[in-house]
Amino acid sequence: MFRKAAVPTVSNGSYLQGQANGKLSSMDGGRPAQEGKVVLKKKVTLLRGISIIIGTIIGAGIFISPKGILKNTGSVGMSLTVWTVCGILSLFGALCYAELGTCIKKSGGHYTYILEAFGPLPAFVRVWVELLIIRPAATAVISLAFGRYILEPFFMQCEIPELAIKLVTAVGITLVMVLNSTSVSWSARIQMFLTFCKLVAILIIIVPGVIQLIKGETQHFKNAFAGNDASVMGLPLAFYSGMYAYSGWFYLNFVTEEVENPEKYV
Repeated sequence: MFRKAAVPTVSNGSYLQGQANGKLSSMDGGRPAQEGKVVLKKKVTLLRGISIIIGTIIGAGIFISPKGILKNTGSVGMSLTVWTVCGILSLFGALCYAELGTCIKKSGGHYTYILEAFGPLPAFVRVWVELLIIRPAATAVISLAFGRYILEPFFMQCEIPELAIKLVTAVGITLVMVLNSTSVSWSARIQMFLTFCKLVAILIIIVPGVIQLIKGETQHFKNAFAGNDASVMGLPLAFYSGMYAYSGWFYLNFVTEEVENPEKYV
């Protein structure tokens, strides 16, 4: 007893027409269906890409790290030196990732580049370390800072309850997860708005400082390295805080396939 060969159909019940080589035509009459592949829509424009980079770099780190750097260096001069060195190192890393983004035009960031260079095992280990250790720890720090800053205006006269901070943190993480799972366009728009808010906050800090410098308030720069009691353990912690404040320059490479004209914009 012979079985009837299955013939592919489309949603309206009609049949796809075969070709002489045995391959099925695509539904739009273009290339064969077997040669088609799922691709990500290129919805990340130049402005959205810049917003992603600025929005990830200017995060909780820039508002948290200055205290840690100054505490672990012990002087204004050494803290500024740490900021400068961390900025140069981050610039070199960003330039390397810009080159990788134009050479390997695939999304995935670290995982993709390690996979291409060293093979599947190191890439597999790297992505699981990122998933289980690095990303949860970084998300916890940022989210807890978010929860604390949101609640501070309501608890100015007393200590903020830890449970309240954790509840607001959980709500914030859930909202971000739902938003990113729903729409790339809306995520990009909100990222642009939040980037604007962060830039305004940074300007509120920078502009008064520049005004004070213009007025001649430079007493903190006289003997800037005086009282430097940085320890062997303190300097690594200061550099870690500085690199954490600059981190985020690599995030655009996670969505390389969604960037319009990556050779130009990345």
